[in-house]
Amino acid sequence: MSQGGQNIDEPVVIEEKGSVRLTVLNRPRQLNVISPEVVLKLAEFLELWEKDDQTKLILIKGAGRAFSAGGDLKVFYHGQESKDSCLEVVYRMYWLCYHIHTYKKTQVSLVNGISMGGGASLMVPMKFSVVTEKTVFATPEASFGFHTDCGFSYIHSHLPGHLGEFLALTGARLNGKELVAIGMATHFVPSGKLMDLEAQLVSLDSGDVDVVRSTIEEFSEKVNIDKDSILNKQSVINECFSKESVKQIIQAFEAEASKEGNEWITPVIKGLKRSSPTGLKIVLRSIREGRKQTLSDCLKKEFRLTVNILRKTISPDMYEGIRALTIDKDNSPKWNPATLDEVDDEKINSVFKPFEDDIELQIPETEENRWGGKYETSGYASVRG
Repeated sequence: MSQGGQNIDEPVVIEEKGSVRLTVLNRPRQLNVISPEVVLKLAEFLELWEKDDQTKLILIKGAGRAFSAGGDLKVFYHGQESKDSCLEVVYRMYWLCYHIHTYKKTQVSLVNGISMGGGASLMVPMKFSVVTEKTVFATPEASFGFHTDCGFSYIHSHLPGHLGEFLALTGARLNGKELVAIGMATHFVPSGKLMDLEAQLVSLDSGDVDVVRSTIEEFSEKVNIDKDSILNKQSVINECFSKESVKQIIQAFEAEASKEGNEWITPVIKGLKRSSPTGLKIVLRSIREGRKQTLSDCLKKEFRLTVNILRKTISPDMYEGIRALTIDKDNSPKWNPATLDEVDDEKINSVFKPFEDDIELQIPETEENRWGGKYETSGYASVRG
């Protein structure tokens, strides 16, 4: 049954099926982007279910051809008209990301389509993430002047070699089989079998990890990546994306592009050069820092970066990037500063600096306080309230 007689037009639809809770991201025409209401609902129900002895298994999927295309960029864009109007949803989202990563009950994401940016934060951290031949993953934030967020400065920094820098800086796409191959998804299931898998999981009436795993494995297939997969270019990626700066990375990548068999590099370089110089520098530093940081540290850092970007502390690039991508759709952003050389490294340093304790993202430190640190008890709520 649907929770509380929900309207099927709601952005998140919850169904209770015995001890299983099915969560459907339900804005298919908007590719299930994550709006403030979606964040609120997910946080509310995940807390409720973790504390509820009757709930054993949580499933999440997207309606239509997308799982989730990420945050609702138009909310950010129009939010610039009122100072800090998006700060609440940002705080709530990063707080939610922590709880998804550390969730106590078994979660399964069924990802049959686009899973990008913040949308993928509902896929990668799950105990089980099931992908198909229709799955498309990317973290394209640098291309529109933002940064790799929702825990991905942590996730990407732990990928093999320097693949994390490559994915974050270029926004390169991975398919379902590639996600399984590098451990960002757990199982590949052909899309034609996904409904049957979902029905089987519901019928289990169990959250036992081994039982759930063996059920998924009845439907899953062994993964063989394509010959031309980006994952087979790891040596070139490591050579180039290990360089100290974005400028050096691009120079090394250009040198590799001239070699036989490296034609795939040219369009990637074009994309890099079209991206926000400020965004690229922030992203590279954030991923590199992520290698030495805990998940909590990464989320706190990402929160600071997002607040500074929303406030245009050093650049208005995110708003210009969103304008060019989704508002005017002219795909001709005018970055400020316009080149990597013009981006002041001291200004980059400034957006990474810690906030005062009461306005940092509050990540629970103890099990007793596991669901503490909510926006309502933060320094921001008292200022806005």
